[in-house]
Amino acid sequence: MVSSRLFATAALMSLLAGCTWVKMAPGASAVRVYSSAPSQCEKRAEVEVSVKQNLYVYYRNAVKVREELETLARNEAPGLGGNAISPVNEPTGGVQNWAVWRCPGN
Repeated sequence: MVSSRLFATAALMSLLAGCTWVKMAPGASAVRVYSSAPSQCEKRAEVEVSVKQNLYVYYRNAVKVREELETLARNEAPGLGGNAISPVNEPTGGVQNWAVWRCPGN
């Protein structure tokens, strides 16, 4: 009985860890992502985004966490008048800062 509950809990945690909880907002798909500060662009803002990195003792896939942080930053850009983003720092503990840019021609 205990082992079946443990198995069910482990299975659920595995499924949840692979899930993407963050969805792309309308307009965010047009936001470009740069690896560093783009030239000839006006900096509009800096945002801090965060997601759950772990579920109790289970740590989520680092690639999924990075993808979700990027999506959250892209979701923020249109509301701040931006059409591009670039990371300010590396993700730490499921938190990352992004610069929001307004670039000509995007």
